[in-house]
Amino acid sequence: MKLLNDNRMRLVLVGFVAVIFLGGGNANADCTWRRKADMPTTRYAHSTSVVGGKIYAIGGWNPNWSTIVRVDEYDPMTDTWTKKADMPTARGCTSTCVVNGKIYVIDGEKGNQPISIVEVYDPATDTWSEQTELPTQRYWLSTSVVDGTIYVIGGNAGPGGGWTHLNTVEAYDPSTDTWTRKADMPTGRSFSSTCVVDGKIYVIGGAMPGKSAVEAYDPETDTWTRKAPTPTARYLLGTSVVGGKIYAIGGWRHSAQGPLYSAVEVYDPETDTWTKGVDIPVPTAGLSTSVVDGNIYVIGGALTINNGTFVNTSAVYEYDIIIDFNGDGIIDADDMCIMIDHWGENYSLCDIGPTPFGDGIVDVQDLIVLAEHLFEEVNDPTLVAHWALDEAEGIIAVDSVSENGYSDGIVMGDPVWQPGSGQVDGA
Repeated sequence: MKLLNDNRMRLVLVGFVAVIFLGGGNANADCTWRRKADMPTTRYAHSTSVVGGKIYAIGGWNPNWSTIVRVDEYDPMTDTWTKKADMPTARGCTSTCVVNGKIYVIDGEKGNQPISIVEVYDPATDTWSEQTELPTQRYWLSTSVVDGTIYVIGGNAGPGGGWTHLNTVEAYDPSTDTWTRKADMPTGRSFSSTCVVDGKIYVIGGAMPGKSAVEAYDPETDTWTRKAPTPTARYLLGTSVVGGKIYAIGGWRHSAQGPLYSAVEVYDPETDTWTKGVDIPVPTAGLSTSVVDGNIYVIGGALTINNGTFVNTSAVYEYDIIIDFNGDGIIDADDMCIMIDHWGENYSLCDIGPTPFGDGIVDVQDLIVLAEHLFEEVNDPTLVAHWALDEAEGIIAVDSVSENGYSDGIVMGDPVWQPGSGQVDGA
């Protein structure tokens, strides 16, 4: 039983809830970061890859700054972690990628020296094997896969190589276990991150002159093209692709005391433009990111700098859309009614499909996404307040989110309660 003056009251209420949800984001569907089960191992400078809908966290540095062999598997469906077979070679500052359901771990750092060891993990058998070493020893490299070929890009030569930021590119064919040299990257850099969109590899950020540089590599032509630089110059960031757009997440701008970044910026390769995303909850560098079912997972990294030293974390965050349109804590028929009321409109609150941006119109794509989450309970950390207006009498509108009545509202303008003839569920 809720409050009603006229149809305008309902529109105002829906709009008010929308304003609370939409805290200035640039995407159509509103999104948020949700804390998930912590990784069993606190680590930094590790790498993650996805096989069969599960994320595998491999290697890295522990809080004592020793390289580790541990492998942990995360299942987003159950929000649980499982320890898997240790990697044969302890290493940090490495990079992993997947070909034919197997994870290739390439190069990295051990004892403050770069290594060239390539090891392959098979999740189906929980076993490891060794492959032909990478020709160029390096760490803080990045890898991506195009058409079954692994491309190893950039990195650092370490103390023996004068700490040179490399522009070297080498391609590995798993079917023949062979390496081929490719065209050098225009900007030598390490600590960068790479992603693939439409068969092209995008290299984002890095050190040392490449903190804001973005360059695209086309494997078909073996050529490079410079793209629009990142708004936030940084390295030790993570990147992931959702909906054909690249999310650049976290990172560090090198100095004795930071800063570390929580910034999320979204790159659209079609328009060569950047927009602001929803920041991660805590500034983090040396993190790793992976995507499962259109959701980005940020895993581990370093949170702060204490006297020039990173403090590691085991935290995991998931980037997901918010579907609870009326903010009552559950996705149900009320949310579906709100969507139907705006059918065929460019209504940002309900434009949730295809995830994560929507397509500019409320239609069957949005209904499919809502149906996939029907009857789920929602804990929305961005929700400031929710007034159900079901009191039926009096002038106090109780807030169901805050405690101790801090956000209870006062009904103004002498409205009349309509418990039996409201527009929606007696509203």
